[in-house]
Amino acid sequence: MNRITKIFIVVGLIFSIIPLSCKKELLNDDNFILSKHGKGHVDDRLSNEVILYWSNAAFEAAGGASEGHPLLASRIEAMMHIAMHDALNAITPVYEQYVYKSQQSNSANPFAAAASAAHTVLKASWADSGPMLDAKLAESLSSIADGSAKEEGIALGIASGNAILALRAGDGAYQNPVSDVPVSNVPGVYNAVPPNNFMYGAFWKTMQLFSLKTHDQFRSLPPPSLNLPSYARDFNEIKELGKINSSVRTADQSFYASFWYELADIGWNRIARIEAKNQNTGLYTTARMFALLNMALADTYTEFIDSKYYYYTWRPYTAIRAASTDGNNQTIVDPDWEPFLITPPVPEYPSGHSALGNAASVILSHFFGHNSSFTTTSTTASTPGAERSFKSFKQAADENADSRVVAGIHFRFACDAGQKMGDNVGRWTLKNYLKPLH
Repeated sequence: MNRITKIFIVVGLIFSIIPLSCKKELLNDDNFILSKHGKGHVDDRLSNEVILYWSNAAFEAAGGASEGHPLLASRIEAMMHIAMHDALNAITPVYEQYVYKSQQSNSANPFAAAASAAHTVLKASWADSGPMLDAKLAESLSSIADGSAKEEGIALGIASGNAILALRAGDGAYQNPVSDVPVSNVPGVYNAVPPNNFMYGAFWKTMQLFSLKTHDQFRSLPPPSLNLPSYARDFNEIKELGKINSSVRTADQSFYASFWYELADIGWNRIARIEAKNQNTGLYTTARMFALLNMALADTYTEFIDSKYYYYTWRPYTAIRAASTDGNNQTIVDPDWEPFLITPPVPEYPSGHSALGNAASVILSHFFGHNSSFTTTSTTASTPGAERSFKSFKQAADENADSRVVAGIHFRFACDAGQKMGDNVGRWTLKNYLKPLH
């Protein structure tokens, strides 16, 4: 096992009814119905199972619960879901396509197209998972009757997958994400936090974007100066609440700190699968939702990496142990302070987890409503298989952000800034991409 593989493992452990233009029947088969009727409504009753199946396949191909490179995984998930969305809308134009903009092809089977698009992207991106992905494709296609519709669907899916692969071929995503951390004695400047003596993903700050126009489009405003009362307030909060042996952190807070510790692309895609299944959203709606969700998540990763390495601020571990140097008489040094959970190997400000949670919340609330309740689990729950229930995606996103404070790895002001960033990315993506055709 080489060094980069080991690092990936470490990082993995820590880190409806739609208004449309009028056209009569579009697809009709024993297994699905998609029709437009009345004044521009589409009745999307095609099964969304193929989208959910391949969303889970993407999770498995990236390493499952042991996923070690969330930046790369998020990029690939966005590419896969874009390819599925584009392939479907090449058959029946319902929403704007992203990169593959072929002519209408009514005769292609949509399920064969979606599965083949997903397989094409994932196999090209996760070569080691090729046999598993081949088996999943065979399973996806096995229930579709042989014939020209199936073959046309397969060819269409491959073409759509290859289109997004070509678009992203030169983006540099496969560089080594691990780099050394220069030691600094300057108050406020980032230093490595044990047990990780490296920093992760610095080059991602210039990664090719999916929806945003520039890497600093929603860059966070500067964090509070070290000598301000607001800095001292958040310093003292995490010093007591986030330390490993805290006497003020409740059992429930400890539980949800661990629950939300899993990688955000894993958790929020699971939540999306749960809601799409529970609410039985149609094939086209589900494909669009997952494409927008993963575009927003991927660009949120890039956006917060830009801010993190622009401000390059110290983590609570360093700040509390070096408080005598910060020039603030309201902060007291503790040279032995340890966080409740392991600190990810990236600079502190803003909180990326908080940004990702809010970006996802914006997208999911748009599709499922602002008061959609759900129950989910987590790969990092302190009790394996434990579940947690929420009344809305916003409630979940707020707890997700708060979890970083109680875990001892982010100041409150970093979580607030991250949530604002996530809101901005989510809203931008919804407003500008994959819009309904009128």
